[in-house]
Formats: sequence, structure tokens, C-alpha cells
Amino acid sequence: MSLADLLNQRSEVAAPRLLGARLSYHGVKVRLTEVEAYAADDPGSHAFRGETNRNRVMFGPPGRLYVYFTYGMHHCANLVCHPPGEPGGILLRAGEVIEGTETVRERRGPVRDADLARGPARLCSALGIDLTMNGTGDFEVDLAPEETWSRIDVAAGPRVGLRLAAERPWRFWIAGDPTVSRYRPAKKL
Repeated sequence: MSLADLLNQRSEVAAPRLLGARLSYHGVKVRLTEVEAYAADDPGSHAFRGETNRNRVMFGPPGRLYVYFTYGMHHCANLVCHPPGEPGGILLRAGEVIEGTETVRERRGPVRDADLARGPARLCSALGIDLTMNGTGDFEVDLAPEETWSRIDVAAGPRVGLRLAAERPWRFWIAGDPTVSRYRPAKKL
């Protein structure tokens, strides 16, 4: 399956197939180990209440990055994914740095290898993704070959830190991979 065909599906269908894919941007390459799906009919999605200036990219063509700033200090990125006429995205949650480790260490400091891109904000920091990347396709994604992907032990469970629709098992990760972030439910209000 091509990346374009994959990204023309609903996010919860496409998301697990991104595990093991290699995402490259400006000399850094990560192997994706954890993702979360978000869809138009999903109260946990930024697109749920309709199109705004902030989420407009999620309504555009698949294959672009939807980058947003959260908690006043972190960037997070979704790979836009949906069938025509339906917004959606796949949050890039974690990865293993496989090229450009020196560059990532300059950005992230002296942390364990497993923590270089563990979590969505750290992944963006490792890759150098910020708001200037919002809406662009200025990166490469190489899907894991089918024979490699079919051997990946894909785990699924609730999404991290959501108050609405958190129970949907739309978080996907490579079971046992040390770069996968820990599950944290949303804090009670």
C-alpha cells in the first residue's frame, strides 16, 4: 500500500500501519513506535466542533502536518489522514531516533536514547518540528515494508490525557518498545 492510499482512510484504520514507518526531516530520521488516531466524529479531536483557523489543516489534503502549540511550551504534530470530505489526523506520539542522533542531542540534551523522541512534544523537538511546519508536507515518510510490518506486535488502548472519548482504543504502539510513552489518563477536574 502506498502512503497516499493509506492516508485516504479513516485515521483509526490507518494509524496502526504507521508503526515502524520512518519519518525524516532535515537530517533526522525516527522510526515511529506510537501514534493516536483522531476523527471528525471524535469528541477528543481538534476537528470535532468544525473548522477553525487553528485546525484548518486537518480539513485539507491528507499527507500534511497539523502542528499545534500546547500548554504554552510544546509543539505536537498530527499527520493529516482522512477520506475525502472528512477531517482527521494521526498524532505522532513517539519514535526511535535512527539517524541524526547528534543533532537530536543538541536539541534535547543529555537524555537516554529511549527518551530522545518518547512522547509527542519530545518527538517534535527531536525532529525540529514547530509551527512553521503547520500545513506543510516538507518531510518524508517511508512505510515499513508489509513483511516487516506484519511481524510488528501492535498493541492498542485508550488515548493519553483526554477527558472526552479517551476510552476509544485508538492509541497504537509497538508492544514492548522502550521508546513508547507511559499511559497517563487525564487528570480529574
